[in-house]
Amino acid sequence: MRLKAKKAERHEQIIKIKTEYIKLDSLLKFAGIAESGSFAKTLVLEKKVKVNGEKCEARGRKIRNGDIVSYKNIDLKVVNEN
Repeated sequence: MRLKAKKAERHEQIIKIKTEYIKLDSLLKFAGIAESGSFAKTLVLEKKVKVNGEKCEARGRKIRNGDIVSYKNIDLKVVNEN
């Protein structure tokens, strides 16, 4: 008997910002992925977050319009409202 691993569905969430950019750790807090700044910092430093498909460990990275930040099965797409 073979067991099939079930893949988690991906969920895309649009995050609207009114500034030119948002820092990665602030985005994780704003989107509700991290309850605190220290938890956001830990996620980034442990390379659990991807920016545009690449693992990122710079918590101050500037996330701009069109960037996609991924954590587990969640994709955050950043859209500038201006």
